[in-house]
Amino acid sequence: MKKLSLFLCAAVLPCTVFAADDDLAGKELILNIRRIGADLSKTQIGHAREYSNSPISALNTDSQDFIKGVFDTALEYTHNRLNWDNSLFAEYGKTTLRPVDGQRTTNENADKILFASNLSYACWDYDAFKLGPMVRASYETEFEPAANTSNRLKVARAFGGLSLFDAKIVKTLYLAGVYEYEFTHVHNPVSKLAAELGWRLEYDIREGVRLSTDGYYREYLDYSEYVGTDLRRDLSATIRMDTNLWGAFTMGPYVQYRLAKARAEDVYGSNLTIGISFNYITKFGLR
Repeated sequence: MKKLSLFLCAAVLPCTVFAADDDLAGKELILNIRRIGADLSKTQIGHAREYSNSPISALNTDSQDFIKGVFDTALEYTHNRLNWDNSLFAEYGKTTLRPVDGQRTTNENADKILFASNLSYACWDYDAFKLGPMVRASYETEFEPAANTSNRLKVARAFGGLSLFDAKIVKTLYLAGVYEYEFTHVHNPVSKLAAELGWRLEYDIREGVRLSTDGYYREYLDYSEYVGTDLRRDLSATIRMDTNLWGAFTMGPYVQYRLAKARAEDVYGSNLTIGISFNYITKFGLR
């Protein structure tokens, strides 16, 4: 354990010289259910045909349903200055349109599965936060191929950088270099290098009401070959307010935003979702 800790520090900067001699916390193992829930939105239009000539768009629009399921959980292990968490994030959502004249259509608007393992070491420990090097490995895929494609996304990533973590508000804030290997098309894999800024923040507005945000900004720097659909920049951010209803069950509004630019395009593509989220959020101490 000591050799691994020293190696992590030396990989980034010689910060062990300034580290305190005393241990931080002891061993701790926690199952952190960050969020298991559903995002819902429903618009039901009555007699839209009769009001098709109405100047009030709310009376003649299409009926539509939006539902998205989210599973976000992590197994977090702390031993002295070392933090190690293994997480699984999955989301899947669809929107169904029911026009008065025409067939019902369903569009997939959220589809992601992300496995990640993150290791951080606190070279510096202050009263409010810890600071030190981090390494991370992740694998991203999806439940179904995206529209107009025949292969599911498959991406493996390796991260190395500096992380601020375990603060009252800043749960994690990191800047890292990224090596990405995409093998969505098995016979034509692409390697990429990028820089990434990521965050997870939580703020208790008052008892039973929490504001949280998480996301990343990724800037791609180099590619093994040219693929027009590969991204050059990628921003993903979510802001959510959770209000306790009963026990660990919460409800609140959320905003999710995705902005990206492909190599072959001159304009940015974006996705903005606003809705109501119902969640189960809790922690279990396993040790």
